[in-house]
Amino acid sequence: MKKSNVYTRTGDNGTTSLVGGKKVHKSDQRIESYGTVDELNSFLALLVTNIPDENDRKFIKTIQHRLFVLGSYLATPAEKENIPCKITEQHINEIENEIDRIDEKLPPLKFFVIPGGSSSSALAHIARSVCRRAEREMYRLSESDYVETTVLKYINRLSDYLFVLSRKLLHDEQIKEFFWDSSCV
Repeated sequence: MKKSNVYTRTGDNGTTSLVGGKKVHKSDQRIESYGTVDELNSFLALLVTNIPDENDRKFIKTIQHRLFVLGSYLATPAEKENIPCKITEQHINEIENEIDRIDEKLPPLKFFVIPGGSSSSALAHIARSVCRRAEREMYRLSESDYVETTVLKYINRLSDYLFVLSRKLLHDEQIKEFFWDSSCV
């Protein structure tokens, strides 16, 4: 059996195919949406390599699998909206439960947190900001095409989780959080 080529040359003219074969420009909002989800997944991969807690690593790896499901959904043309995304309210609840579990062990937040303190916490903040961009891209897509509410809620909740995780990582490493000094301007 012949090995498939990584390069196909089909995108050399600035177009790519969605699920089902429909051709769109590489600048299409649908491509921006799932491309940003793919970028987020890559940052999560890097984050996982910097997290000592096995439970946190497992949770993020589960999220990575779900992001592939979400990316596949976003790569499917809107006219196929009768095919629901497999991201469900249960998945959103799992993230909320994990946020609650982590947050109950953290000190109350009274000021805005400046990203940093450790490599792992900074990576969680990078993933959080890419996640927020993915959310904005998906909302832009929803202005012209159908996007399920659960997909939008999931990505929103994921950014909340990444924020709380960034705080947990500092807490676990016994590093003080760096808060915004509003008097510095």
